Amino acid sequence: MCGRYYVDDDTADEFHRITKNTDFPIRTGDIRPSETAAVFSQKNGRLAAENMVWGYPGYQGKSLLINARAEGILERRTFRDDILLRRCVIPAKGFYEWSPSKEKYWFEDGSPILFLAGCYNAQRKFVIITTNANASVVPIHSRMPLLLSGDELEGWLLDEGAMKAALQKTPQLLNRRTDYEQMSFFS
Repeated sequence: MCGRYYVDDDTADEFHRITKNTDFPIRTGDIRPSETAAVFSQKNGRLAAENMVWGYPGYQGKSLLINARAEGILERRTFRDDILLRRCVIPAKGFYEWSPSKEKYWFEDGSPILFLAGCYNAQRKFVIITTNANASVVPIHSRMPLLLSGDELEGWLLDEGAMKAALQKTPQLLNRRTDYEQMSFFS
């Protein structure tokens, strides 16, 4: 699950370089569910920059749906049309996960930008697509964002076949750190 991610100035600069739109406003800092954030989308078959709100209205309006599972997204009525017609990519420097003991961990790969796969609805609200955690994340959490490479960005947005292939992939390994890690006196 991905419940918070971070955008720094280098991420914003890379976003502007990719979109070739240096005037586009991009929010930096921690991004939380229900907040507006910059995403890559497509408009008329071309890469576009948009601001959208993170989270679909939950069932009976009681909560937010912030993630969608890659392995079932094509079957779930809530997401099926959106993943087929309205895909996006969320730029992040990195993301946070919390361990079962509530320790916060930071994940990134050292590059200025991670590409998190997503989709959005007709109201311009997006979800982050998650997949089974890889070896770098699984000690902390069983799920993680579906990560795309820069080479997969346009394929994800524009090509249904590339999207279906990406839903099956295992994301690259990441660096992990925490500000505080419980230490044991016993080995």
